[in-house]
Amino acid sequence: MGERFRLPKLGVAMVMSVRKAPALPLIFLLMIHRVSSADWGVSYSHSNICALKNSSVIMSCTYTYPTGYQIMKVFWTNTKEKKAKYEEFPDLSEDPAYSQRLQYLGDEQQNCTIRLSHVTHKDSHMYYFRFTTNVTEGKWVGNPGVSLTVTDLQVESPERVTEGDSVRLTCKSSCTLTDRATFIWYRNSQPLTERRDTNNQLLLQSVRTEDAGRYSCALHGHTFISPDVHLSVTYAPKSVSVSINGSAEIVEGDSVTLICSSDSNPPALNFSWFKENQSSAVGSGQSFSVLQSGRFYCEAHNQNGSQRSDAVTVTVPHRSSWRVVFGVTVACGALVILIIILFVIKKQRCQSEDLRVKQTVNCRPPEDSYTTHEDPSLSV
Repeated sequence: MGERFRLPKLGVAMVMSVRKAPALPLIFLLMIHRVSSADWGVSYSHSNICALKNSSVIMSCTYTYPTGYQIMKVFWTNTKEKKAKYEEFPDLSEDPAYSQRLQYLGDEQQNCTIRLSHVTHKDSHMYYFRFTTNVTEGKWVGNPGVSLTVTDLQVESPERVTEGDSVRLTCKSSCTLTDRATFIWYRNSQPLTERRDTNNQLLLQSVRTEDAGRYSCALHGHTFISPDVHLSVTYAPKSVSVSINGSAEIVEGDSVTLICSSDSNPPALNFSWFKENQSSAVGSGQSFSVLQSGRFYCEAHNQNGSQRSDAVTVTVPHRSSWRVVFGVTVACGALVILIIILFVIKKQRCQSEDLRVKQTVNCRPPEDSYTTHEDPSLSV
């Protein structure tokens, strides 16, 4: 209810003067007073408004007052009672916290609508329209006023969902938004193909690994975007493979290490190793040491399932064969070396013989240089 209207002093004097008058004029005066009180009032289009943070709010209202009165001042306030007896109600248009954001859209006759922009949680209050007239007692505060609640948006989503399942994400606010809301959804800060829903839910059917990411929501025409919520998609191991640490061919008595890797969420923690044509596992763990020849594969497990890899071949030659090969190699090498040595010796001998022969030939005198001389004593 508004302030009770008080009659001017002149009216009070009239009441005192009619005490000695007949009853009919008194009844007539009371009827006039009742009609005059009914002429005062403020009517609000919405008594409760839920608005999104950073948005603009329209508070629509109309007001009435008796004919013949003149409006002296109109304003909005967020309190319905004076702090002191002689203190005026605070005018929000003069408050630094509101002056730059509040715009009066009404008039001084009947419309009292205002716009409040860039609302925050601190603006969540009761708001009242007040006007004064040229009559001292002609003042009015429109009760019960408008209750403004400022809210933001939050995405409600399961933390994890299994691949192939369906999941529903909800864009929630602490109160029901007054204006008709059209929601926009984002994944990793990118609009979901400009998807806009008239409700506040996003349905993902048959979830894939590509659907994992950071989700947020907003209202069409508003700048505020909700905080991100991460959606994780769990799935069984896939792309399971075996890698060999070193060579796949080793010497008997040594070992080769096999490593099992996979793509899975959550990561696979259990690994089993198998040898082809054997039904039971031959080892466990992400790495496995092999001491024998064969074809081996691994199987990765997590809470959603398992998958096995292709087999890899490991070759381990027998030690006896290795010794034969080594012996033959050494023998052949020794034979080659012996042949080379013999060849070198023979070559050196030949070169020495040729040199000796050559020297002998060079020291012998030529045959035509010899002359036969007869001994005179031998002649007859």
